[in-house]
Amino acid sequence: MEYFIGFIILLGVLIFVHECGHFAVAKLLGVKVQKFSLGFPPAAVKRQWGETEYVLSWIPLGGYVKLLGEDPDSTEEIPPEEKHRAFTSKPLLSRVAIIIAGPLSNYLLAVLLLCTGYVAGWPVLASEVGKVMDQSPAMQAGLKSGDKVVAINGEPIWRWDDMRSMIEKSAGQRMNFSVERDGQKIDLDVTPALSEQKDAFGESVGRIGVVPSGDSVKLGFGSAIVEGLRFTGYLTKMVWMTLVKLVKGEISAKALSGPITIVQASGESLKAGVFSFLFLMSYISVNLAIINLLPVPILDGGHLLFFAIEAVIRKPVTGKIRDVAVHAGLLFIVFLMALVFYNDISRIITKGWTLQP
Repeated sequence: MEYFIGFIILLGVLIFVHECGHFAVAKLLGVKVQKFSLGFPPAAVKRQWGETEYVLSWIPLGGYVKLLGEDPDSTEEIPPEEKHRAFTSKPLLSRVAIIIAGPLSNYLLAVLLLCTGYVAGWPVLASEVGKVMDQSPAMQAGLKSGDKVVAINGEPIWRWDDMRSMIEKSAGQRMNFSVERDGQKIDLDVTPALSEQKDAFGESVGRIGVVPSGDSVKLGFGSAIVEGLRFTGYLTKMVWMTLVKLVKGEISAKALSGPITIVQASGESLKAGVFSFLFLMSYISVNLAIINLLPVPILDGGHLLFFAIEAVIRKPVTGKIRDVAVHAGLLFIVFLMALVFYNDISRIITKGWTLQP
């Protein structure tokens, strides 16, 4: 039940927030919203409130907001008295704002959740050494358990993640560590070795052979907000780098995961606690925001691409060109969904019900 409940809550919230972004900005700019749907047909529940039909459908893998006159090729007849409320009748910047509001809402949700988590007490791992591995660069340099790293190459350090990031990028380069030990400040030179262990992108990185002590820092309100913003930026960078490396072929398409993995991650994080679940929701929300902005027709980024072309040629993209682009985008999404389902099922067959890489 944890897997089912976690999956429904996670996707339900993310889809609802995304579509609410489109809905709210469309209403604000005077566009008539004909339908607000969570999920894809067949419909489970339909209710008409005001001028909008609200639908809850059985397939919980997306949603949509149907706007009056949103398709420039549509043969839909718009009553003369409502033409000013049609999507296509609005200025280009208004249409851009409506489309971009969905991904932006997902991104702001991630910021809100992460900032709230840190304000509520998410600890930040401190740069204190717990264990030093035998024959490691750290041991050879004289680092000891209990040392607190306060600076590297003169740059102040207090967060373990920052220390780890600097070490990973500096394999083979001598680094000056300033540590606090028994109330005294000591400078040590450490040269990270290239590790056989790969990072999240499958690349070899620098390691010095230490593990954190587990000591953490609880942040004040202002620092917690800053940390939430910083970590949102970190997740954004991770997602973007993954997409770039996929396009370049530096990461295999086998690394892509789909709904089955989200089901597993949702259940595991929900069992681990509310904070773990909210962190997963933040991460997927950032993914959803960025992926929706890709210039693929039928995604929000595809609409923005059409608008960019319209801004150049001074007229909407219509007719066969738009039709072919939309069908190509649909085929790409279908192919992508088939691929991620295949990856998920293959992983389960070969490794079992586990999220371990």
